[in-house]
Amino acid sequence: MNFHGTEVRQKALTLLRDGMSNSEVARRMKIPPGTVSYWLHMDRARRGEPVATRPALLCPICDGRSLDHPAYAYVLGLYLGDGHISHYAKHRVPSLMITMDDSWPGLQDAAEAALRAVFPHNATCRVRSKGCHNIKVYFKHLNCLFPQQGPGRKHERPIALLPWQQQIVAAHPWEFIRGLIHSDGCRNMNWTTRVVKGERKRYEYPRYWFTNVSDDIRRLYTDTLDRLGVEWKDCTRHGKPYNISVARKASVALMDAHVGPKY
Repeated sequence: MNFHGTEVRQKALTLLRDGMSNSEVARRMKIPPGTVSYWLHMDRARRGEPVATRPALLCPICDGRSLDHPAYAYVLGLYLGDGHISHYAKHRVPSLMITMDDSWPGLQDAAEAALRAVFPHNATCRVRSKGCHNIKVYFKHLNCLFPQQGPGRKHERPIALLPWQQQIVAAHPWEFIRGLIHSDGCRNMNWTTRVVKGERKRYEYPRYWFTNVSDDIRRLYTDTLDRLGVEWKDCTRHGKPYNISVARKASVALMDAHVGPKY
């Protein structure tokens, strides 16, 4: 085990007292962040300074803590697309992990910001994987906030929103749509050809795609589009309606105003 001597601890405390952040001290001195935080806590206690206590990690469902509804609607969409909750035996609490492709770093930032808004007292982190990052947060009551969680893959079990979730989505439908598109959708250019005055010409037009194997999740998406006045249609893949297309000009304009391409 690697123990840090008094000289190392004192140097770290000097940097902390000079205003350097815990994370920067940990990075510069190659010390675990938890060790740095512990040293700072004990140093403040010995010197009689006020010691910050961690706020109670209350659950919005069980304890009535306030919940950022727009951020939650967005995170709910991300979760239904590319998110899952797991609880490993070596971890005290479960974690919510949302997988985001490295092609869209702006979406990784948006996902992490939304998680911080929904879980203001919990630290978020990014775990690198091949071609992507997993945006994670740990919280004891994740199943309260995402009751759709269950054993098996999402398309193999029923997915239905509870009344309180329906109210949030109804109040913030575009945030919910953004989360679904940012996880399992995209905006691209489609093309077709038409014969005009005897000459075949190529036409390009933008289109939004949403692809999900779960019938229930696709229905949540299309029901919300219906309430927003966005026209859509099923596009089959291998004979199955996995894809939802939004291609009408007015509907694409609505999607552009509230969602836009990935970034």
